[in-house]
Amino acid sequence: MVRGERLLSPCSGVQGGVAVQAEKVSAWEAKMKTEQPKPYITWLVALYILCGLVYMGWRVGTVNMSAPVVSIPLYAAELYGYISGLLFVLMTYRLSVREAPPPEPGIVVDVYVPTYNESVDLIRRTLLAARRMDYPHVTWLLDDGRRESMRALAEELGCRYLARDNNAHAKAGNLNHALQYSEGEFIAIFDADHAPRNDFLVKTLGYFRDPLVAFVQTPQDFFNIDSFNHRLGKKRVWDEQALFFKVIQRGKDALNAAFFCGSCAVIRRSAIEEIGGFATETVTEDVHTAVRLHKRGYRSVYHAESLAFGLAPHSIDTYLKQRMRWGMGAMQVFRSENILFGRGLTLGQRLNYFASALFFFEGWQKLVFFLAPPAVFLFGVLPIVAPLDTFLVLFCLYYLLSMLVHLELGRGYNSLFLSEQFAMARFFAFMSTSVGLFRKNIPFAVTDKQLSQTGKMWLWLSPLLIIAGVAATSVPVGLYRMYNSSIPVGAGLVTLFWTLTTLGTALIVALYSYKHSRNRRGEYRFPLRVPVTLTMHDKTYLGLTSDLSPNGALYIGEGIPPLTRGGNIDVAIHLPNLIVRDTAVATFIKGPGPGSTAGTSIGLNFNWEARGNTGALETFLFGSRLQLDMGNLRETETPPLTRLAELLRRDGKAPSLAQSWAAGLLMQPLRSGMLPVAIATIEGAAPLLFSSIELDLNVRATLRQPLGGKRAEETVSLTPTGRLITPTGDFHLYNIAPHSSAA
Repeated sequence: MVRGERLLSPCSGVQGGVAVQAEKVSAWEAKMKTEQPKPYITWLVALYILCGLVYMGWRVGTVNMSAPVVSIPLYAAELYGYISGLLFVLMTYRLSVREAPPPEPGIVVDVYVPTYNESVDLIRRTLLAARRMDYPHVTWLLDDGRRESMRALAEELGCRYLARDNNAHAKAGNLNHALQYSEGEFIAIFDADHAPRNDFLVKTLGYFRDPLVAFVQTPQDFFNIDSFNHRLGKKRVWDEQALFFKVIQRGKDALNAAFFCGSCAVIRRSAIEEIGGFATETVTEDVHTAVRLHKRGYRSVYHAESLAFGLAPHSIDTYLKQRMRWGMGAMQVFRSENILFGRGLTLGQRLNYFASALFFFEGWQKLVFFLAPPAVFLFGVLPIVAPLDTFLVLFCLYYLLSMLVHLELGRGYNSLFLSEQFAMARFFAFMSTSVGLFRKNIPFAVTDKQLSQTGKMWLWLSPLLIIAGVAATSVPVGLYRMYNSSIPVGAGLVTLFWTLTTLGTALIVALYSYKHSRNRRGEYRFPLRVPVTLTMHDKTYLGLTSDLSPNGALYIGEGIPPLTRGGNIDVAIHLPNLIVRDTAVATFIKGPGPGSTAGTSIGLNFNWEARGNTGALETFLFGSRLQLDMGNLRETETPPLTRLAELLRRDGKAPSLAQSWAAGLLMQPLRSGMLPVAIATIEGAAPLLFSSIELDLNVRATLRQPLGGKRAEETVSLTPTGRLITPTGDFHLYNIAPHSSAA
């Protein structure tokens, strides 16, 4: 094929990429706005940089040359941290702010979903979401597993199916093979687990009005917020990758250095063909491809809105395997593309790519920090020779400023305590990625997407446990040395603090990893409150889901006296613009306790005799952030200086989270039947009603709620207060107030 022949020539059309027109670049830069930090943050950054220079200069004279094995690595680790901090400032001080321009009509778009060994159910969800995207496109399933089940799935869903007779160059080879058979001007790429939102193409294609834009990248967000990557609090869900995708990539974008991440992106075909296709020389084809495009003078765009949602690593083994591949690939790209001194990159791009590669040397820094305090106790040597009071003043000031800078420039997505846990979990994996600097051929490893598999957890934890063992062993030795004065008490107490910190962090990581290794569910349950009606013996019962998945739900609502465990019952799930009906088996039944206002809890497993039903439910569940919006869970924590500034300005607080949920039936004249709704009770505010359809506010409404075994009715007034977007439509939100007769 002609397209395939053009891919074989990496020099085709070279002048088109190199001859960047300065006036076009300037015009495009003018379109991109930037978010600047507050003035007090600027002063904080300046003070951090100055204090860091003073501290690092002072530390040179404190290195204990009589113990170089401990002293020199410790200083090198601190210097690495300062350089990394400066690069962090570079990447996060100024963030891009973009507004998606509308796409031009008539663009030919291909959507690629590459797969190798993922399950049919997982691919089905991604294809269902991909097919439903609003802009006209052709969806391709690129099967490197050559499975008949995938061919049948593609035919069932109306997608194009493509396989090849080998797996050369893994994912990059798969994508390059597809380029020879498809015709789209632009290519959207989604990993097998990433389900896009309906408006993904509408929000990304408009950027290509600029002919210099080679690709548009969006965040990789995740729906399984109980993964190894996440930490769940009462009011916040924290994602280990959020800092990168919500802050750092925006900072890179401000310097035209945001890179392609392999999924949730759209690429210009002509730009890819100009560089000879997706890069195949490394195991991170995404970053490598981005470097080559940037070297050709192309621009990148980072649209910071989450438009697709995938599956985050569920356990420590899958998490570390993924990070090791990223790290080895970063080393390979750094070596092969000569990032710092090769031609074609701007200074900002060089520093940004260098920062991305330098990050994976963090493991060596952490190893030094973990072992230096125990080494002081075990060998009785001090790596720093300086008066304790002088050291503590300079050390505490520098590290306090460093922490504040990372928190403030992290815009609330950073968490020092949690970040340290992940740094400890991955330190040895990052150390091993250094081999990528010297090893050319590294096999591509597909990240496991099966929730029920957990791998050899203790094998992956063994480096961490060895560190914990060394730290624990050193404590009694250190206490003895302080007792007999072979180590000064002041220095010994500081060392003891860091040793116990290392030991405690290791235990927290080990316990958390063990918890995630005991995953008993093969399916993620979304914590959504959706109205459900259960019907048995011609009588209907009302409730809400407490959690929901394509294969089951936890119902909480009115009790069903005839139902027993193992019994069948008819289910109707009331989604926006859609009612999904099926039968389900009751896996357990639990009534409310004495004095409890909670309803009966029933576990439901859906039968799904008709496959179309589960497709509708899957469409609703995957490809949105509804679980965060409906639960009012925030992703950020206000940094300390920003919080202080808000207190001084006496800014108002946002409404509190929903305190409780209940089901209700809403009736309006001229509407047949009653509409099941969800009602959230908000502390200090009017109750909030979630309706699956838009209501007529000119017609009086009656709300019926099951209370104490009865259904109490009340005439209410509704005030619209917003909507929540879902793939099947919107949940319409209304404040509820008792109806006034005077009104």
